[in-house]
Amino acid sequence: MALLGSLLKRGISLTNVVRRKKLNALKLQKKTFVKLIGKARYTQFGQAFQFEDIENSAFFDDEKEFYAKFKELVPIYDYNKIYKDWWKRSVEGEKNVCWPGRVKYFALSSGTSEAASKYIPVTKTMSKAIQKTSIRQILSLGRYQHLPSQLYEKGFLMLGGSTQLNYRDNHFEGDLSGITASKIPFWFQKFYKPGKEIAAERDWALKLDEITEQADQWDIGFVVGVPAWIQLLMEKIIAHYKVKTIHDIWPNLMVFCHGGVSFEPYRKGFEHLLAHPITYIETYLASEGFIAYQTHPDAVGMQLVLDNGIFFEFIPFNDENFNADGEIIDKPQALMIDEVEEGKEYALMISTCSGAWRYLIGDTVKFVNKKRCEIVITGRTKHFLSLCGEHLSVDNMNKAVELASHDLKINVREFTVAGISHETLFAHHWYIGTDDKVDETVLRDLIDTKLKELNDDYAVERRHALKDVFVTALPSAIFYKWMESKGKMGGQHKFPRVLKKNLIAEWQGFLKSQGIETEDIQNPVSAGPSNGQRP
Repeated sequence: MALLGSLLKRGISLTNVVRRKKLNALKLQKKTFVKLIGKARYTQFGQAFQFEDIENSAFFDDEKEFYAKFKELVPIYDYNKIYKDWWKRSVEGEKNVCWPGRVKYFALSSGTSEAASKYIPVTKTMSKAIQKTSIRQILSLGRYQHLPSQLYEKGFLMLGGSTQLNYRDNHFEGDLSGITASKIPFWFQKFYKPGKEIAAERDWALKLDEITEQADQWDIGFVVGVPAWIQLLMEKIIAHYKVKTIHDIWPNLMVFCHGGVSFEPYRKGFEHLLAHPITYIETYLASEGFIAYQTHPDAVGMQLVLDNGIFFEFIPFNDENFNADGEIIDKPQALMIDEVEEGKEYALMISTCSGAWRYLIGDTVKFVNKKRCEIVITGRTKHFLSLCGEHLSVDNMNKAVELASHDLKINVREFTVAGISHETLFAHHWYIGTDDKVDETVLRDLIDTKLKELNDDYAVERRHALKDVFVTALPSAIFYKWMESKGKMGGQHKFPRVLKKNLIAEWQGFLKSQGIETEDIQNPVSAGPSNGQRP
């Protein structure tokens, strides 16, 4: 094992030397595009939208005529439209619908705003692409020079959905994390924890119990998962073994690979569980594919994976392209990777080797380094509070909560926000999950102040149409109980940062069922981009 660790470390270093070359984003994306179109040209989707003509234009195109043709011929899809028109056929067993062959795996994803499960196709080609990018991410650790070679002999704890997938109508379905874990290559099995038996457990609470019982038998160096669930697991382990920090159980834990939500609101509480600092690496692995990951220690954002089965498009997230509910208009402006600008927000659109075509994934991103193609996730197209022109992104919300909790020295585990009518105009109602004592008025004032500093539009509207801000502090367990009541415990599930109309009443009713009385929200309103006009 020691020899294996040394060889892996040396291989990682050599690989990164080879990969250090100038990034030609447009060239990589065009090559990826040609591969995708060429592979899918004889599918039902490819024939319906003239993929053969698009492919021909790409071969003989020195500029970007192929992209103009692609935009002209292929419509933009959200999940509801592409499922109804195409993916439903794949779920029912048809082959060659949007990608060659029959799709045998579907990732169930409800996101954070939809009640019903989404069926996202995971083709064999996509599974291989995700594995390839995962290996690249491990290889990128060679750039973290402070990590010792012995680390690569340690265990990888990957906390995800059950690998015991449901079999229905000639296909398997489950969390993407469960699908990918069930396909871990043989050479990685000796490092992988919690192992096949626990990974197959469907009961999330039981899975955490079983991991806790065996935790002291493992030598964990890497932990991978959604911050909230990893923090919950580590607290459980610390309490079970009556120790002070997780390093009393896993002294060699050095890397936490996280994704799904911003880590910053969790950082303070998470670091209380550690005896010494560890390395944090952010990833962007969605049900639709492995989109980006942090490639070096000084990276502000994550580098897009430009050459492994995903073609990217970017729609400026503004009033010209999206309505007040965060829904896209007809014929929006769409850009390729070379046309984006740093600092601007874009709705992300992808075409993939799983048969997603011009598919709005629902996330908004911002380029923080265009040369390196590095992005940060700023929120969701429909998780965006702009009742009257305040244009408040999830990125703003995360930062305000992080700063306020730091000032008050409290640990905020979860939070969500609802837009409401108030005094003939508007207000925001925040629900903050913390187990620390806190003065709600002080917390409210701090969050409000931080948002004014972070967002000029918010500061303006607080003087006009956004008349008030309310804060309700709740025990963090309430948020987890809500998730459990919705059947969304564990795996890739996250609590919604913005409550929309269909969830606000349910949330209020749930709080009452838990014996928590709050002011009823009257007349909840939409929370998407607005035209900035005041009533």
